[in-house]
Amino acid sequence: MLDLEVLAGEERAPLGRRSPAPGVRRAARAALAAAGVEDGHLAIAIVGETEMRRLNRDFREVDRPTDVLSFPVDEADATAGPRELGDVIVCPSQTEDLIAAVVHGVLHLCGYDHEADRGEMLALQRDVLARL
Repeated sequence: MLDLEVLAGEERAPLGRRSPAPGVRRAARAALAAAGVEDGHLAIAIVGETEMRRLNRDFREVDRPTDVLSFPVDEADATAGPRELGDVIVCPSQTEDLIAAVVHGVLHLCGYDHEADRGEMLALQRDVLARL
């Protein structure tokens, strides 16, 4: 079973009147399915620039906001209970496409790394986005 949470940070960037949660959930589930992940827990937080800058500085030593960060918890071979996939943090004001940022972050949690592979992650991301 998949447990998916979408959380809003304290200083959320303007997203309009509609909640982004349904589209974010759909994007996350599509990315998980494409990566072959069927169960576990995943949290997605929507944050503002100040929080994203702090996280990027504290965890990556880059003192500026970014579009998306992924924080994996359990490795793919975790066997005790439901897998804790991790957290995806998205800053809408730093991305042109919130859904693409969510897909990108979720694929990172699933073990993909576009900086180390031969284009597999970005090709899978394009495929997921085309199907959405």
